[in-house]
Formats: sequence, structure tokens, C-alpha cells
Amino acid sequence: MVSKKVVVNNKTGLHARPASSLVSFVKKFKGCTVSIVNGEKKANAASIINVLTLGAKQGTELEVIVEGENEEVALDEIVKFIETLEE
Repeated sequence: MVSKKVVVNNKTGLHARPASSLVSFVKKFKGCTVSIVNGEKKANAASIINVLTLGAKQGTELEVIVEGENEEVALDEIVKFIETLEE
């Protein structure tokens, strides 16, 4: 298991469209389980409903946790994706 913190830079946060893009991106890492933590809330990153419940707005610091095959590579790619996420 590996984890890293990332700040949401997207001006609208992780609302429907960016959350959907993130979920689609995460699903390409077949051998991994990806979770995103916002304070006390933890979400399965492969579920749009779960991601939306995080209520992540611009400036929110999230923790991305990855377990499974090539977890370090997956973690780096997912963090980079969140950092560069746009509308």
C-alpha cells in the first residue's frame, strides 16, 4: 500500500464531470484498489457516487491510497491526473 497527498486545483472541485473523468482514469488500473480520503470521508475511487460524497472543492487536500499491482506507478499517475484535472 502506498499513499500520497494531492491538492485539487480544478476551480470547480470534483463535481460530476471531473469526478467522472477521474473514475474512468482510475478504472484503467485493473490490478489496483484506489481509495481517496478527504478528512474523515473515504471513497472508492472507482465509484462516481463515492467520489462525489467527498465534497472536494478547489484547494481541498486529498490523500490517494493505492493497493495492488504496480501501485507506485498507479499512484504517481493518479496524483498527476488530479493535479492537472480541468473542467
